[in-house]
Amino acid sequence: MSKRRTYIIIGIIFILAFFAGNLVYPQLLKLPYFPEIPFKLGLDLQGGTHLVYEADLSSVEGEDYNSSMQGLRDVIERRVNLFGVQEPIVQTQETIGHYRLIVELAGIKNPAEAIEMIGLTPYLEFKEQRLEEETQKILDKQKEVEGKTFEEIQEIENWQLALEDPYFISTRLTGKYLKKAEISLDQTTFKSLVLLQFNDEGAEIFKELTSRNIGKPLPIYIDDLPISFPTVQETISGGKAQITGSFTIDEAKTLARNLNAGALPVPIILISQQSVGPTLGLISLEKSLKAGILGFLVVILFMILFYRLPGLLASLALGIYAALVLSLFKLIPITLTLAGVGGFILSIGMAVDANVLIFSRMREELKQGKDFAQAIEDGFNRAWSSIKDGNLTTLLVAVILFSFGTSFIKGFALTLSIGILISMFSAIFITKNFLKFFVRTKLEKIKWLWV
Repeated sequence: MSKRRTYIIIGIIFILAFFAGNLVYPQLLKLPYFPEIPFKLGLDLQGGTHLVYEADLSSVEGEDYNSSMQGLRDVIERRVNLFGVQEPIVQTQETIGHYRLIVELAGIKNPAEAIEMIGLTPYLEFKEQRLEEETQKILDKQKEVEGKTFEEIQEIENWQLALEDPYFISTRLTGKYLKKAEISLDQTTFKSLVLLQFNDEGAEIFKELTSRNIGKPLPIYIDDLPISFPTVQETISGGKAQITGSFTIDEAKTLARNLNAGALPVPIILISQQSVGPTLGLISLEKSLKAGILGFLVVILFMILFYRLPGLLASLALGIYAALVLSLFKLIPITLTLAGVGGFILSIGMAVDANVLIFSRMREELKQGKDFAQAIEDGFNRAWSSIKDGNLTTLLVAVILFSFGTSFIKGFALTLSIGILISMFSAIFITKNFLKFFVRTKLEKIKWLWV
């Protein structure tokens, strides 16, 4: 019964390997109805667009800088995903007091397309009327700087006042607190309008804002352009507002869609754009793959020469292991970068290491005169603690790298982690059943094949 079970397991392993191999390389047999899923390549391998934005945090309190940048990153990531850009890399960076957003879009070869995609995301804010004395100060300052050169303007005290809007001032209520936006029709004029619903915190801010501006205008701005100038009639609770204007239904739909995709919590300015070509990455990938294949063949040769038949079985198990891992990379899917390819190649070394430990222990058991079946069981059981400790330690490091590393480090850690988990399955399950196949066979009696 045990032998039959081994045959069934080996049959399942080969069926699984067959499907995994065809998934990885469907051109091999060209089976009908078999899905052709391409590998997802990162910016360094397939090219794309690299954009750097400067965030304007002038209206944000110092303690809120980090949360605002995190919100900005989440919004942009959600935005580019909405437009079909898969696996974007969006990260924040602080450099000498400057807060920047770095956006990498693999597969987007036209920077103008990417800039338009991100620029469509509106920055929504409500403004309130300034006090008369504040308005007068700004108007006086604008008259004072009128007709002067920039050098002369800088010598004037508080010249920055001239750059401000003399009539309205920004408030805390921005798109950061937007919960949803939807289109509707004015029941009187039948014109299109956009209804806004703020979250709980935004609702409180809106209520406070309307309560102190009764009878006054509360203009709504999109990307620093006034869209609507509603006048507050009463305190509004519940966090609901509406944007009215002379726009068509399609324009209202576009505005609502863009707001739902995520109104930016802070304004951003594009300071750098670059189109990244894949040539250098593909050359590096080709060299890495050649090195990996050469190393793989050398390892197989070593295993066969040193461990004989177990080494041959381990090499077959490694081939199945590689097919399984690569098929998982396609199915999950994982965006492969050069660092990720490096993590996969390193995991092959971990898989070989596990087989070496197992075969060494098995040889020792055979030399002590134990029968073949018992030597297999004892060899695996006694090698397991070392395999477990080595792999779990590496897996722990990979988890730490994934948690705290940057995008390319995360790619390395993720492929390494998946490779380690599958390598443990390969060594303990696949290789072990391959060895069990020879229990109570003529080859079991040929000592030089095993010792």
